[in-house]
Amino acid sequence: MLVAKGLRKRYKQREVVKDFGLTLEAGEVVGLLGPNGAGKTTCFYMIVGLVETDAGSIVLDGKDITSDPMYTRAKQGVGYLPQEPSVFRKLTVADNLRLVLELREDLDKAGREKELAGLLDELQINHVADQLGASLSGGERRRCEIARALAAKPRLILLDEPFAGVDPISVGEIQRIVTHLKQRGIGVLITDHNVRETLGICDRAYILNEGSVLAQGAPDEILANADVRRVYLGDTFKL
Repeated sequence: MLVAKGLRKRYKQREVVKDFGLTLEAGEVVGLLGPNGAGKTTCFYMIVGLVETDAGSIVLDGKDITSDPMYTRAKQGVGYLPQEPSVFRKLTVADNLRLVLELREDLDKAGREKELAGLLDELQINHVADQLGASLSGGERRRCEIARALAAKPRLILLDEPFAGVDPISVGEIQRIVTHLKQRGIGVLITDHNVRETLGICDRAYILNEGSVLAQGAPDEILANADVRRVYLGDTFKL
């Protein structure tokens, strides 16, 4: 379980995050949403390890990781998929995955190749295994990135804008992949501007406004919250 408590962040005179807290269980999909400027990206980046906290704590399975750099969090099971394409364009899909598998001390060469074959099959990218990253479609690229994240055996995966810039077919693919991660027992935290797509796959969501949690709960509870509709969703929004 990931537990964030009392997180604060100030940039010069402006406090952009005020006493933010969040929990994420194994096998749970949680959304982090809110209007532009609400502080959600800063909160997300503090959990990832891209932004230092001014106050508060981040604890993973009982271990305080608040001061740990991003690479240390990754070794402890915190996977991260950035919004920007992160595949190595001049490497094949298989070699993109091998780069991560080489770091697995629990696998010998045969074990790495077996794991590679399993991930290619699991994410349905066998047919592009020998293609360069530069040649992939948006959906194929995202599946490659998620397979590479899974190669590190994460306990949690943090998805930054997974629905940004992808077509409706790819949106459906990503939603199915997130459901698959959940079934694998991996906790998933999503921040995205595409509210409908995100709430459609979340077990719970946190809505931020002006640096604080305005509301949290299941999607139907979020939709029924008058304050959320007033400052974020509007009166006509439906899933």
